[in-house]
Amino acid sequence: MITIQRPFLTVKKNLTAEEILKGNSEADILMYHGIIYKTNLDWVDELTLTKGEQVGEIKEQATEGNYDYSNEMANKLSVGSIIFEAKERDDVLIVEDNGETHYYYALVEG
Repeated sequence: MITIQRPFLTVKKNLTAEEILKGNSEADILMYHGIIYKTNLDWVDELTLTKGEQVGEIKEQATEGNYDYSNEMANKLSVGSIIFEAKERDDVLIVEDNGETHYYYALVEG
């Protein structure tokens, strides 16, 4: 999260794909509803979650160096990977990609 301070005003904004990937070029991310989600976070991977409703699918795979992400776009997931809500948490998406299940955590301002 980046905090921008101006006199009498503090503005917080969510991290962008560019900020995340410039910090860690190997990060596995996707964008859903304008929010970047990231996987391979130990504490998230340890959660026991249940797939809820299907909410989307990956429609486009980003190319290396492309930071202009749109909804349902990912840098590592295959096009067609299915996105589900997690019944237990609003800040995690469950994605099925080539028979593997991944948990993606929303990187939003605190």
